[in-house]
Amino acid sequence: MNATKRDYYEVLGVGRDCDTPTLKSAYKKMAMKYHPDRNPNDHSAEESFKEAAEAYSVLSDPQKRAAYDRYGHRGLQGLGANQGFDPNAFTDFSDILGDLFGMGDLFGSGQRRSRTQAQRGEDLRYDIEINLEDVMKGLSVDIQVPRLDLCTRCQGTGAEKNDGIVTCPMCHGRGEVIYQQSFLQIRRTCNQCGGRGQIIRRPCTQCRGERYVKNERKLKVNIPAGVDTGTRLRLQNEGQPGLNSGPPGDLYVVIKLKDHPIFERQGDELHCTIPVNVAQAALGTQIDLLTFDGLETVKVAEGTQNGAHIRLRNLGVPRLQGSGRGDLLVHIDLRVPSKLTREQRKLFESLRETLPAENEPHEKGLMDKVKDYFM
Repeated sequence: MNATKRDYYEVLGVGRDCDTPTLKSAYKKMAMKYHPDRNPNDHSAEESFKEAAEAYSVLSDPQKRAAYDRYGHRGLQGLGANQGFDPNAFTDFSDILGDLFGMGDLFGSGQRRSRTQAQRGEDLRYDIEINLEDVMKGLSVDIQVPRLDLCTRCQGTGAEKNDGIVTCPMCHGRGEVIYQQSFLQIRRTCNQCGGRGQIIRRPCTQCRGERYVKNERKLKVNIPAGVDTGTRLRLQNEGQPGLNSGPPGDLYVVIKLKDHPIFERQGDELHCTIPVNVAQAALGTQIDLLTFDGLETVKVAEGTQNGAHIRLRNLGVPRLQGSGRGDLLVHIDLRVPSKLTREQRKLFESLRETLPAENEPHEKGLMDKVKDYFM
């Protein structure tokens, strides 16, 4: 083993059985501590940084790590690991150090993001409230959406046509400047042109150099039957325009359902409550109910109890993702009169004499017993 070199695992402070995430995390800590930008004119820190980078370059490579684990530093001869550290040979350093210091492409690997590249525009959101009647049938509605549009005068350049744009004198049109520090070649976005490579000398008089103008766009939205609160309808390419000729984003129309005075929606079912008096519940009756499909006759059976419900098939909400409709459930609310006329009182007194007195507490049902057991 070469006595001038420390053990790579010792340099990074990790065990020999460490996995890749642990190895990368250890190197990040070393890079943060000894990076030349954080330790200017500190030769010792610079050497420690190089040592950690060399150790990581070997241990992050499965072939070199296997050779090192078996033979030590001698096993790396011929694998390019003892020829001095070359940052250009390890693309992973750009990701690690770029994240730490916000320097973009540190080693010129060609993976940096350019502000001159086409970028997709942002998505927009438009909230709309609709009635339950609209949910049952669907509707088409016109909306006004505020958004940005490409300036028609400058075609998105932000400058006047004649000599409005000049090449950036700082980066000479590259959009970035390159600094050489120690063995690192650092690329940074040009501060003068913001990465565009060009500078606006005479801004467009219409958009004032912003490249876009604010407009309101009128769109027709087709809302299908069966939508619910939270449903999102996507209108492709109706969002904000993209940068540098990139594609526009999308517009998402988000539905909110207003409360209905009679019907309550629960999934694909509709629910409503109708009051019945004691005589109607005891003798049975028929009640006309105005639904979204017209007048329906609800048959209340003889002896119906309070809280019972009657199911009307296929009178609920249309299914958005499928065929058919849900049901309409009519709940019975038994109303006992709080005041009686003399005639009504006599009738109830006569009825009381003929009905059996069932005032003894009844035995709990099976489900009630199960609930009591677990409570």
